[in-house]
Amino acid sequence: MNDGIVENLINALMKLPGIGRKTAQRLSFFIMSMSEGDVKTIANALIEIKEKARFCTQCFNITADEICSICRDPMRDKSKICVVEEPSNLIVIEKTKIYRGLYHVLLGALSPIDGITPEKIKISELLQRAKGNNASEVIIATNPNTKGETTANYLSQLLKPLGIKITRIAYGLPIGGDIEFADEVTLSKALEGRREL
Repeated sequence: MNDGIVENLINALMKLPGIGRKTAQRLSFFIMSMSEGDVKTIANALIEIKEKARFCTQCFNITADEICSICRDPMRDKSKICVVEEPSNLIVIEKTKIYRGLYHVLLGALSPIDGITPEKIKISELLQRAKGNNASEVIIATNPNTKGETTANYLSQLLKPLGIKITRIAYGLPIGGDIEFADEVTLSKALEGRREL
C-alpha cells in the first residue's frame, strides 16, 4: 500500500477545524474500511456543497436557492426576526421546533480587536429588514461570550430607536447541572433570565 495516499488523506482531514493528526488518522482508516459507495456519497456531498451552496439573499442562511426554505415558508411568523451569528446557530434553534419566525444570520460577531467591525457582518441588512418587514420583535440570539454580548448590545442600540421590541435569549444553568458547580457568570445569567412560574 502506498503510504503517500494515506498521508494525503490525513493531511486533507487535518484542514478541518478541531481535527488533529490522531483524529485524522482514525478517520482515514475508518474511511478505508467503508464501502466504495459510502465513500463516493461523502465525496459527492462535499463537491455538491462547494458547487451549489450560497447565502440566502434575505437572511444569509446557507441554501442552494436564491431564497432559503425558511424565508419562503408562508407559515412562518414574519413579524419576528431571530438574529444569530452563524448558520449553524440557526440549525440548532430550528431543531427545538419552538421558534416559528424568521432569522437573520450576521455571519460573524463584532470583535474590533480582530478587525471585525459592523461593516464586515450583516448588520446594515438587518436594519433594512427590520424597517422594511414591519418586524414587531427582534430576538438577539448571539453567543453568551464577549463577542456575542458586544454584538447584542450594539444591535440593541441600533434597533431601539425603530420602536421594535428587542429581546435577548435567556441562558444559564444546563438542565441536570448542579448549582454548586456553576461559575458566577453562568449563575448570574441564570438569575437574570428567570421567569415567573
